[in-house]
Amino acid sequence: MRITNNMMLHNTALNINGNKSNVLDLNSQMTSQKKIQRPSDNPVIAIRSLRLRTSLSKINQYYDKNIPDVEAWLETTETAIKNMNKILTDVKSQCNTGTNDYLTEDDRNTILKNLTALKTQLYAEGNADNAGRTVFTGYKTSSKLTFMTDETDTSYKISQKFTYKNMEEFTYYSGKVDMPNTADEVLLTDNIPEIGKGSFDRIRLAYDGIDGIDSLSYSYGGETVTFETGVPEADGSIVYNATTSTGDVTLTVYATEDDWAAANDGTKTVDPGEMVLIRTSGDLIVGSDLGAELKSNKAEFEVNYQKTGFENGVLRPEYYYNCTDVTDPANPIEYTKFDADGNKIYEDINYTVALNQTLKVNLQADEVFDMSIYQDVIELTDTVQAAINAHDKVKRLEEMQKESQYADCQEQLKLWLDAAKKEADYADKRLTEQYSAGIGKFDKYMEKLNMAYTEVGARGDQLEMTEARMSNQQLTIKDLKSTNEDKELSDIIIEYTAAYNAYTASLMSAGKINQQTLLDYI
Repeated sequence: MRITNNMMLHNTALNINGNKSNVLDLNSQMTSQKKIQRPSDNPVIAIRSLRLRTSLSKINQYYDKNIPDVEAWLETTETAIKNMNKILTDVKSQCNTGTNDYLTEDDRNTILKNLTALKTQLYAEGNADNAGRTVFTGYKTSSKLTFMTDETDTSYKISQKFTYKNMEEFTYYSGKVDMPNTADEVLLTDNIPEIGKGSFDRIRLAYDGIDGIDSLSYSYGGETVTFETGVPEADGSIVYNATTSTGDVTLTVYATEDDWAAANDGTKTVDPGEMVLIRTSGDLIVGSDLGAELKSNKAEFEVNYQKTGFENGVLRPEYYYNCTDVTDPANPIEYTKFDADGNKIYEDINYTVALNQTLKVNLQADEVFDMSIYQDVIELTDTVQAAINAHDKVKRLEEMQKESQYADCQEQLKLWLDAAKKEADYADKRLTEQYSAGIGKFDKYMEKLNMAYTEVGARGDQLEMTEARMSNQQLTIKDLKSTNEDKELSDIIIEYTAAYNAYTASLMSAGKINQQTLLDYI
């Protein structure tokens, strides 16, 4: 085969370009320290690189974003529960103090002051937020758990359910001395009330100061008794009647406990087969016979009522009950907490913390904050205030005995004083009873908080293990990615030096070929 100069020059040029291309590729590798610059350089490396980069991107999202977000959420929740537990511990401490039979005036005032301060911050921890998202309000993370201001015009229709287990024995005290201010008033001993008491079963609604009831029903043994249509009475009460298989039952709704007492000759009493509802306190009071019947048959209750006006710091009803905001009657807002079968509708917020692994981060309000806490603290505060007022009456009447203007009515003044002392004794007794019961109640509330705290801790432990696993996986994938894509600089330099030497040698040899002509052989 005849080899021409043009063929030699062509092949030499190809070789030079090949060596030059190799030098260029190695120069690019030296700059980027990557094995390939484009997928066509090595499709196998390119495909594996895409897979590893995708896996690493997911792991980075879990490890660098999702897991820290979950940690922050759980830490916020844990802190709120701790603070709430401290508040309840302080309230329980006041209950322990209140059980003392020998409280002084200063003791009672101190308890009242402390309880009032604790009441204002009772549910404040429920508004704890993580990065602007309230942690206890389910999906409504942009809303607060409590009313943030006094909302006097806000109105809700609320549906609340109870069982016989919610019935508790409670003592109601009748009679309250209205202090005489003149000698003539002291002489009017017929105005001295009869001080008495009576114990009944009661169910306490979540809210006091209700407008009225839309309906009230209880059921057991396949029978449902419903009170829907009431008849207004001259004394301002409303009477509801219902017929049952065992006879007629009456429900009477009074505005206040004083109205209740006034309708019964100054005594707070309930007939054995009847019920009474006090709107200001939200107490449903059951007569002895009916109460025994309801408890023995494990009755269930449903009360539908309306409340207008909510104080700052009170829990919003939509996080606990099926209810409707009817502040604007033309545009009611309905909230559903339970489905038609009475099952709670959960609003779980889940974070993906690893491949195919999610973690629930939130606790809903009813899992942490019991609705009854606020009512219990209010009741304790009212009890202390009642004791303070009763002892102030005794103190004032004792001072009146020493004043000259009452010298001629000492006998009548003693009758007033005896009634005031009886009221004070009952007030102290009630204070002791309420605070003794409060110790057990707040133990249960703290037990609920402790269960929530344990659950948060368990989730934290699970997250910690997941975080360790994600950290290991992140390092592993990074190592695999580096092994697949990266090239050691020292190896590149060796290869580059060899390639460059080959390139320069090809240039030198090409120069020698170009120097040969036909004249060299003549």
